[in-house]
Amino acid sequence: MNLHDGRGRTRDARRPGYPAAAAVFAIGMAGTTLPTPLYGLYQDQIGFSELMVTVVFAVYAIAVITVLMVAGNYSDEVGRRPVILCAMALSAASAGCFLLESGLPLLFAGRLFSGFAAGLLSGAATAAVIELAGPERRARAAFAATAANMGGLGCGPLLSGLLAEYTPWPLVLPFLVHLGLVAVAGVITWLLPETVEHTKRLPPLKPQGIRVPPEVAGVFTPAAAAAFAGFALLGLFTAVAPSFAAQTLGVHNLAVSGAVVFSVFLASTLGQALTGKFGARRALPVGCAVLIVGLLLVASSLIAASLPLLVMGALCGGTGQGLAFRGALTLVGGAAPADQRGGTISAFFVVAYAGISVPVVGVGAMAMWLGLRDAGLVFTACVAVLAACAGAYALWRPPSEA
Repeated sequence: MNLHDGRGRTRDARRPGYPAAAAVFAIGMAGTTLPTPLYGLYQDQIGFSELMVTVVFAVYAIAVITVLMVAGNYSDEVGRRPVILCAMALSAASAGCFLLESGLPLLFAGRLFSGFAAGLLSGAATAAVIELAGPERRARAAFAATAANMGGLGCGPLLSGLLAEYTPWPLVLPFLVHLGLVAVAGVITWLLPETVEHTKRLPPLKPQGIRVPPEVAGVFTPAAAAAFAGFALLGLFTAVAPSFAAQTLGVHNLAVSGAVVFSVFLASTLGQALTGKFGARRALPVGCAVLIVGLLLVASSLIAASLPLLVMGALCGGTGQGLAFRGALTLVGGAAPADQRGGTISAFFVVAYAGISVPVVGVGAMAMWLGLRDAGLVFTACVAVLAACAGAYALWRPPSEA
């Protein structure tokens, strides 16, 4: 029996569909946050400052942005499947660097490979999930893609935190487990149908920067602004939340630290599930408003040294981020022409990953002279202002839904 894929071509019904592609996406993204609860152990073992933690994290984000700008549209030409396979190989290389770690150089190399993998996955895997579902299930597939992205990012620190806290090999077993998952994801990817109709064999790279088709421009600006603000919150939790928990709240259990980071991504996934109730256009300002409440709770947790308030801030802020993120991605993906969808989505993620990296490095720099607590308070205030501006812009110039 044959079915039509997202481009109108036929594919074998026995081959994996969009849920399998979403699972591959989630596995790849989990590897990018796997080191999050482990940075404290690396600090003790190697000896480096809180600023260096954020710099290591920023290396990852810079690698993501570089790949998105240089090769973000490559899957539109060579196909989704080869790009996803390349991303899986880079994810495995990243795990290998952490397994062989003997100092900062391999930590930087591991984060570089991880960033390259995430950059390739962000455009290619998102497009593959949407296209494998077909037009009649596009809304469901858009949720599957964004949930795989956020869910994978959340599962990384949860998995490594549990393994690091309760097994004898805290810096080894998390990466061995991930290598096994990557191998499974590689097999699934090999079996996925190709959704790009006319693929080319190794065409030259055509760096696109942050360029979007003219018909997407009106949607792109408010969507990208909301994504920047939401990803800044994710960057805070991914890069320095375990340090906040240990230094400000006195929480040294790595499993708990990993669970706190997981909670913000879990809430993001739940927020994405709620987007359908609002519609993609209204989800942008509503999500920004909820995100601001979450940021205020995070600030309150630092002032009161309260773990419950931090978790509440993660859940509330993550929900707002998820609402805005799914709404934004749905609008951008729906407005983009099919033959430029991968590149357009990649441009969207360039802005999002700028939000996840630049403010967090600022936290690390401020922590050197203000302390981690006060740096966190400055951060939450700045991101709350950004979220308010993004929400106001979305209300003032609401994008139309495709």
